[in-house]
Amino acid sequence: MADESFEDKTEQATPKKRRDAREKGEVAKSRELPSVAVLLAGLLTFILFGTYMYTRIKDMMIEVFHLPFYNVLSVTEFIRFSEQMIHSFFLIMLPLAGMILLAALAANVLQVGFLISTESLKPKFSRIDPIKGLGRLFSKQSVMELLKCIVKLIIVGAVGYVTLRGEMDRISTLGYLPHEEIITYIALTTLKLFVRCAVAMIIIVAIDYGFQKWQFETKLKMSKKEVKDEHKEAEGDPMIKSRIRSIQMQMARNRMMQSVPDADVVITNPTHYAIALKYDGQSMAAPRVVAKGKGEIALKIKEIAEKHRILMVENRTLAQTLYQMVSVDQEVPPLLYQAVAEVLAYVYKHKRK
Repeated sequence: MADESFEDKTEQATPKKRRDAREKGEVAKSRELPSVAVLLAGLLTFILFGTYMYTRIKDMMIEVFHLPFYNVLSVTEFIRFSEQMIHSFFLIMLPLAGMILLAALAANVLQVGFLISTESLKPKFSRIDPIKGLGRLFSKQSVMELLKCIVKLIIVGAVGYVTLRGEMDRISTLGYLPHEEIITYIALTTLKLFVRCAVAMIIIVAIDYGFQKWQFETKLKMSKKEVKDEHKEAEGDPMIKSRIRSIQMQMARNRMMQSVPDADVVITNPTHYAIALKYDGQSMAAPRVVAKGKGEIALKIKEIAEKHRILMVENRTLAQTLYQMVSVDQEVPPLLYQAVAEVLAYVYKHKRK
């Protein structure tokens, strides 16, 4: 029989293992989703702010193209002109940069939620081990990532190539068009390129996320032995728990036996059950069971009662009822008041004699 440590991992990951993996930053995540989100954010930016960006770019280019016709600029004037162009460029790119940032954050939050893990930032000497580094470099995971990147580049490159190839005839005539038409054409062609690349990337990310999810679930799977060990760690070893319960019961039994000498009467069945009762009219509302047991414990109670000259009364029905209905240190319920009172009356009468 194969050793259990080499058992195939066929069990689904437990919630604890999932929590531990998440704390270490190990989650199912597609690296392509943020890329798609960025592309879509850029496309949405062009749709929402296209007019604004077009107008600012047109004004900026007109001003730059007219620069050679200006008078000779001094160094100070040229620096001021450059600062103005940089400021204009920043204002043009601000909506695009903001949308891209929000999209990248949203893409990661949607995949893994709000997760901050410092595990990957902790220094580990294994990371600087050249042998292990080569192993990671040529590992199955690295090869899969390389193949995935190559496929992604081929698909996106093919989409971009087909799109631009279809525009080559128009591109060759741009030099004869006014600059307004050139800008418009560039914007429309860029938008078309973005849309097609985004569609291709959405298909890629859907496949990649499904693969990453499957790979992550496979990695988290546990063997039956691991599940049992985790259960033992969380709940405690059954043998140890059983031993603790046994010790606790023995201690409770010892305390119960110490209360037998203070009892007023022991009701028996006559050999199977023994119930020790005590009643103090000043401190108790009703008689209280200070000890009870059956079998060997009943014999022990009767032995202690006999040693301390505690009166024992045989009443099979009452003994069985008290054993089943009343716990140790619990008062007798009203239903049994009359039966218990008769027994106590007999005990007090016997004591007076």
